[in-house]
Amino acid sequence: MISIKSLYFCFFKSVQIIVMAKKEDKPKFLDKLKYKYRLSVYRDVSYEEVLNLRLSRLNVFAVVGSILLLFLIIVVSIIVYTPVREFIPGYPDENTILLNYKNKIRTDSLILEIERRDRYFNNMRLIISGKEPNNYEYREDSNVQYNDITFERSAEDSLIRKVFEDNSEYDLSVTHRRGAISSISQLHFFPPIKGLVTNSFNTSRNHYGTDIVSGTDEAVKSILNGTITLATWTLETGWVIQVQHENNIISVYKHNAELLKKVGEVVKAGEPIAIIGNSGELTTGPHLHFELWYNGVPLNPEDYISF
Repeated sequence: MISIKSLYFCFFKSVQIIVMAKKEDKPKFLDKLKYKYRLSVYRDVSYEEVLNLRLSRLNVFAVVGSILLLFLIIVVSIIVYTPVREFIPGYPDENTILLNYKNKIRTDSLILEIERRDRYFNNMRLIISGKEPNNYEYREDSNVQYNDITFERSAEDSLIRKVFEDNSEYDLSVTHRRGAISSISQLHFFPPIKGLVTNSFNTSRNHYGTDIVSGTDEAVKSILNGTITLATWTLETGWVIQVQHENNIISVYKHNAELLKKVGEVVKAGEPIAIIGNSGELTTGPHLHFELWYNGVPLNPEDYISF
């Protein structure tokens, strides 16, 4: 006779076998992705088959993912390589980038100006306290032994120098050979100032020089090596300075705002001797009246100097 215990054991054993069989029959996730499905499209009236596709979940995911990836690439390319990116909030346009660059330059200039101001006030404090001010413009390199530097001129260099120095037309040396010259055109004159000629040389109107307009507070420079023979004030021409050069050449600079040299001082070609101005009664604005005299005769400066 079968006991109740045996019946219960057989029942639970049968249930366990059925559950295990169902678990074994359940497909895995990867297998589900590979299962094929058929998609058929029929006409509503005639039930005629129009489209028949055999798909799987994996194929659908791959196609949809490829389409999304291609769409993303197209959108990113349009944003990066076209002006559309300027419509994105927070993205700078060309004008903003240019303004940022200009502001950077202005900021750098302001920093330099602040440094110069601080140096100026620092030197003023040192001067007031009786100390020597700092020289911020000159920095001597202590690592360089200038006494050990030697300059040598090769034979080839000496020959080519002699060729060009003998050709007076191309003699650019302001320290030319001493002695008499056959023509003033042999000399190289340093421009006293760079600017616009407003009134040229004209002896018929007793205008024995050239008027040049230049920038405000521009330095007036000596045209050749020479000695200051006149530095004075006149009612008509204001502050006037005159330089005596070799070979009986005289240069005159009129209507200056300030003179930088005194009578008797020796100057070099290109050395500042005055500041352009508007002094004297015979002037209509800030300019330099420059005269060039050779052997006591006035010359047209524009024939020898490029302003």
